[in-house]
Amino acid sequence: MSRTIEEIVSSSLRRVRRDTNVSLAFAGMAKGRSTVHLQHFEGETKGVIDGVSIEVGHGLGGRVVALRRPMVVDDYLETPRISHRYNDIIEQEELRAMMAAPVIVDRVPIAVIYGALHTPRLIGDRMLDTLASEARAIEQEIASARALLEYDAHSPDKDLRNRVTAAFARLRQLVEDVDDQRLSGELTDIIEMLTAETDAKSMSTNITAREQDVLAFVALGYPNARIADSLGLTVNTVKGYMKGIMHKLGASSRLEAVVLARSAGLLP
Repeated sequence: MSRTIEEIVSSSLRRVRRDTNVSLAFAGMAKGRSTVHLQHFEGETKGVIDGVSIEVGHGLGGRVVALRRPMVVDDYLETPRISHRYNDIIEQEELRAMMAAPVIVDRVPIAVIYGALHTPRLIGDRMLDTLASEARAIEQEIASARALLEYDAHSPDKDLRNRVTAAFARLRQLVEDVDDQRLSGELTDIIEMLTAETDAKSMSTNITAREQDVLAFVALGYPNARIADSLGLTVNTVKGYMKGIMHKLGASSRLEAVVLARSAGLLP
């Protein structure tokens, strides 16, 4: 159900390039606390930069990690704001204007994402805000994934929770299928007993019953095709429901949607 860090970062870089029109979007993944390894490229590259290790404190990426805040340089080769240890590499790649933002989870930098252009120019606030927003989105998705893993690790009976979630999903289906109003009402009462009454739940009442059905199967790790088969829907319809769910919950991934739904008392 969850994506790897590499998949999360690659998706983010595609959005950065699409939304800012930079020539190249790429990432540096932290290796320990002293270096950042450049990888994951979106856009044309000459290959010189691929696999380069950047020392924390040096170059733009290293400076961003050290300061733990986004930075922009209008001309990488000429700016006095960074060290120029990597000028030869940047010059060979024919990159000039550049921006970078750190990805920090649990107070530890884990990556840097970059956007770069082939000419010196002023990179405006909108472009930098887009990059910084993507860095925050990566942080949130990774933090949510870790939170769920932490929850599972300390759960006294993970299998029991999965069985309860499966029963919850089945009960919701039965409510849709039965014609007896009394029985339907009793099943609905049981469903309500399986979800928590929280302040967050009252804030999530815009999640429809059908979206809650989809969420229940997402929590079980079902892919879209299996959810569609279980609910008698098309795969595209399930995708539409998921898009709506993630928007309403403010989630950036299926995993985060499940975490937020449980916190809001929408799932057992």
